[in-house]
Amino acid sequence: MEKRLALEKRGRNPSQIRELILDNCRSTTIVGLSDEYVNLVALSLINVGLTSLKGFPKLPNLEKLELSDNRISGGLNLLSGSPLLTHLNLSGNKIKDMETIEPLKQFTNLINLDLFNCEVTNIDNYRDKVFSLIPSLQMLDGYDKDDEEVEEVYADGSEEDGDDDDENEDVDGEDDSEGDSDDDDDDEDDDDEADEDGDDDDEDEDGVATGEEVGLNHLYKSDLEDSEGDDDFDGADGEEEDDEDDDIDGDDEKDEELSRGKKRKHEDEVN
Repeated sequence: MEKRLALEKRGRNPSQIRELILDNCRSTTIVGLSDEYVNLVALSLINVGLTSLKGFPKLPNLEKLELSDNRISGGLNLLSGSPLLTHLNLSGNKIKDMETIEPLKQFTNLINLDLFNCEVTNIDNYRDKVFSLIPSLQMLDGYDKDDEEVEEVYADGSEEDGDDDDENEDVDGEDDSEGDSDDDDDDEDDDDEADEDGDDDDEDEDGVATGEEVGLNHLYKSDLEDSEGDDDFDGADGEEEDDEDDDIDGDDEKDEELSRGKKRKHEDEVN
């Protein structure tokens, strides 16, 4: 137990420690645990092998003490140095009669006591006797005074039971529903965005198609105008060629007439 204590301290001063868990460290008596742990609130010594509480220190602020699954058969008066105890678990020990637990009546803050799997629980009217012995007690072996099962009893007297679990489940259900609703809204938003993206894509495709049509029409019109321009040019060239041909023909006729005139003049001179 001393080695386990040194490990759990982790270099801290005993007065700084508020919780100690020493479960399964083998010892028949309390060893190493001293009055220095003045601020200790919770102490667990489950399945240690204790046969008595000899050497149990004064722990003035201790509220919760776990001593289940040991071999303790008496000496509960040695816990008197911890008057603020509210939770005490002695289940699985060798407590056989009411006289053994009688020292517990001095704990005026004790609200939760567990003696499950101890021989004392086989006594006639055991529950009534224990509740009468300890007036502050609200929960014995997991059940309240009305024999209703509860999970926990707090220092303020409030209980945690199945109804709270149901309420929590309802709240969780509502939260899940809200979460599903939010998911649906998100899905709808995603669908809307997808539709908008689709519309934009359609508009882009229409725009491209329209642009292509405009471009083709423009090119076609330009080619058509160029063709007309070429025809006009060819026509003008043709007219100029015709004028040149006419001019050549006229010159030929003049030359023929001039030649004829010279010939006639020559004939007259000879005659």
